[in-house]
Amino acid sequence: MQNDFSKGSVGRNILMQAIPLTIAQLIQLLYNVVDRIYIGHLPSADGLALTGIGLAFPLISLVSAFTNLFGMGGAPLCSISRGGGKNEEAERILGTTAWLLLVSSVAITAACYLFKKPVLYLFGASDQTYGYADEYLSVYLIGTVFAMVGQGLNYFINAQGFARFGMCTTLLGAVLNIILDPLFIFVFHMGIMGAAVATVISQAASAVWVVWFLTGKKAILRLRREYFRFDPQLFGRITALGLSSFIMSATNCVVQVTCNNTLRQYGSDLYIGVMTVLNSVRDIIMLPVSGITSGSQPVLGFNYGAGEYRRVRKGILFTLLLGSIYSLAAWMAVLCFPGFFMRLFSSDAATIKAGSEAMRIYFFGFIMMVFQFSGQSTFVGLGRSKQAIFFSILRKIIIVVPLTLLLPRMGFGVDGVFIAEPVSNAIGGGLCFLTMMLTVWRELGRKEREKAQ
Repeated sequence: MQNDFSKGSVGRNILMQAIPLTIAQLIQLLYNVVDRIYIGHLPSADGLALTGIGLAFPLISLVSAFTNLFGMGGAPLCSISRGGGKNEEAERILGTTAWLLLVSSVAITAACYLFKKPVLYLFGASDQTYGYADEYLSVYLIGTVFAMVGQGLNYFINAQGFARFGMCTTLLGAVLNIILDPLFIFVFHMGIMGAAVATVISQAASAVWVVWFLTGKKAILRLRREYFRFDPQLFGRITALGLSSFIMSATNCVVQVTCNNTLRQYGSDLYIGVMTVLNSVRDIIMLPVSGITSGSQPVLGFNYGAGEYRRVRKGILFTLLLGSIYSLAAWMAVLCFPGFFMRLFSSDAATIKAGSEAMRIYFFGFIMMVFQFSGQSTFVGLGRSKQAIFFSILRKIIIVVPLTLLLPRMGFGVDGVFIAEPVSNAIGGGLCFLTMMLTVWRELGRKEREKAQ
């Protein structure tokens, strides 16, 4: 069998998936990060343009949430079916997921355009920043179909073991975005709108690449016309497993809205721009951890489906160890050089000063995030949707949101918004990993002993 994850070193299999995935995710980030860098350095914006982009984040997170609901729900099921030799079932999962991504993307685009203005003000926009957010989002939403289909189906390329091809998906779009961004922003003098146009064109190119690959001869599992339909039974299984990833992204939307409104209440529009930069830096430095855990999911799922429980446990330990080493190094870098990271995204002195102080607070205890990722990826990779959903809700909704609202009122001011993040990482991440060890880890050990007998 091609790309058989039950053979060879578990760590090597994970790394062979994780390295291209990390590169791919880094490239994926360039879609938005490059936009933020250019926009943050616009000479006439005084930081308000960056704040405007930050106001669009919750809607962008909502689009990602539905992409993950179907894409990250279907891909692990696909890995488990493939590991069990059920390729026809795996292709049915692929076809149903593709249908769900296409139909939902059209519905989301229509809804976003219909309620755009009231929603942006709900998200914390002021009369000074609404124009920037509206200008960017009005164009960006056109690419919703391309973004959801391209990213959502790319998970199935990775699930088949073609991580390099998955990397090429994002590489194609990111290179186009890097080339087109300065062209539309500065040469054609389109400003924020130009950044959105470049992003939409890049997303369209990536989506075409993904569909071409999954309908071609190189794919092990293909996107077939007879399976491109709504299957009620598969819909339930896909959404049940993808719900944790959906909630993680959807709760990001809730957290961003809460943060924006609280920062505006206790600070100013400036601090929304600071939070935009902090989110961007967090996305960048979390990439290797995310890549490692995402790379482990198809390996864990395949071995679990093949009954190789000892290899599953080895994969969990390898993921934790590698992620811990990296996250500790990343934490030290941010604590020592916050000004460097701020200057990447802004040349406004006030934004850099406020952001450097906030960054040291926001990233305190960053290493605890690896426990959240490790536990969460294990639950998702092995199809444990209920646990994955619970811990997604716990960290963001039960811990972060209340702390974001309460700490500023307790005398911490805007710092209270930034303190909420490390506290949630410690509590939520620790509980997620501990539960995984007490449930999944023990069960794997028991099945391993039973198999040996």
